[in-house]
Amino acid sequence: MDQLSQNSSAASHHRPIEDKLRLLLDITHKISRSVDLEEVLNLVMDTLGSLLPYDAAGIYLIETSPEHGSPYIFKSRVIRGYDISFALVEPRLRMGEGLLGKVAQTGKPIISPDVSKDPRYFAARKRTRSEMLAPIISNDRVIGAFDLESDQLDAYSEDDLSILQLLSSQVAIIIEKDGLYEQIVEKKRIETQLEIARQVQLELLPDRDPKFENFDISAYVFPTEEVSGDYYDWMQIFEDQIGVVVADAVGKGIPAALLMSFLRASIRAGVQIGYAPHIALSKVNQLLWDSVEEHQFITAILGILDTTNRTFVYSNAGHNPPLLIKPNGEYRFVEYGDQPLGMFIDTRYHQHFIRFEKDQVLVIYTDGIIEAANETGEEYGLDRFAGRVLKGIGLPSRELIDFIRKDVADFTERKFLDDDGTLFIIKAE
Repeated sequence: MDQLSQNSSAASHHRPIEDKLRLLLDITHKISRSVDLEEVLNLVMDTLGSLLPYDAAGIYLIETSPEHGSPYIFKSRVIRGYDISFALVEPRLRMGEGLLGKVAQTGKPIISPDVSKDPRYFAARKRTRSEMLAPIISNDRVIGAFDLESDQLDAYSEDDLSILQLLSSQVAIIIEKDGLYEQIVEKKRIETQLEIARQVQLELLPDRDPKFENFDISAYVFPTEEVSGDYYDWMQIFEDQIGVVVADAVGKGIPAALLMSFLRASIRAGVQIGYAPHIALSKVNQLLWDSVEEHQFITAILGILDTTNRTFVYSNAGHNPPLLIKPNGEYRFVEYGDQPLGMFIDTRYHQHFIRFEKDQVLVIYTDGIIEAANETGEEYGLDRFAGRVLKGIGLPSRELIDFIRKDVADFTERKFLDDDGTLFIIKAE
């Protein structure tokens, strides 16, 4: 240390405690105006010499070793007075090792008047003779330590320790504020990404319902508060034929939405080539098996509606059985189906056939509708669902969708479902 620094340290050491508290208050005011953690910690260290004498100092935070999963105090956020070799290779102290490790373990400050006689001392500097440390505590948890070292024996007093503890508490607030600020920034970034993903997903859905003589068709996705894992689509094949698909990816959020994008492209390609539904699903299943993680799969119904012959030929890949209602009010859930897409590589898919009578209704749905639960955990269920459809059976398909949605919302007493819910209704007239 040069003569000017020694004089400054000596002056700070003999400064009355009242003056030191005023300086501490001034530092607190300065650091409270910034949200940049590095800037604030450097400001603390640059002004520290006005409060307490030191020849080396550092603010250290507890981090975890990825190799051993053990807490180490080795990550310095800011240091002063150490050799460059120390800055490049920091000490890796476990909990309880060295004075730093002891402070982190116990949460209690330490004054070591003569480090040469202190077995806990870790020799980071050859010139150090005494040391003072205070824990940095946030929410009753030690997150690091503030360390001062002096080339003089017995350099620190209890008054000095009180000042360092006050300063450590300010550092804890700074770190906590920085963490909260980073969380806000990260939350905003994720929200922005989710909104972009949602807009992209909405662009994948049809912008209108199909229009055919003697058929009333409508579909809708009721989203959760996150990006949807549900998907529906219809594709024109001939003037009197459309391909119909309703699907549900396991999970929700961006991964599920990406699966839906993959499914849409694959199924549209298969339908345009002219694959029958069971062949198209087999091709998609193979692509998914080769491309996705083991825990990812999709349930789907893919069919071709021929409005001239009033037929619906479809395949069911592990999806909820569609609800078929006859003109006399009799209904059944058509249970035929095979394995979900992407679950097993050699899955074979079969075709099923429905011929529409006048006033017959087919409702394809996802489990977000029937599994919607109220506060007691009771689910909306298949029977309540079928009863609601029957009650509104005379409504146009678009109004029937809203009629069902309102009943689900009243039952759960919530605006959003726990899982995405989709309805695709085909009414023969």
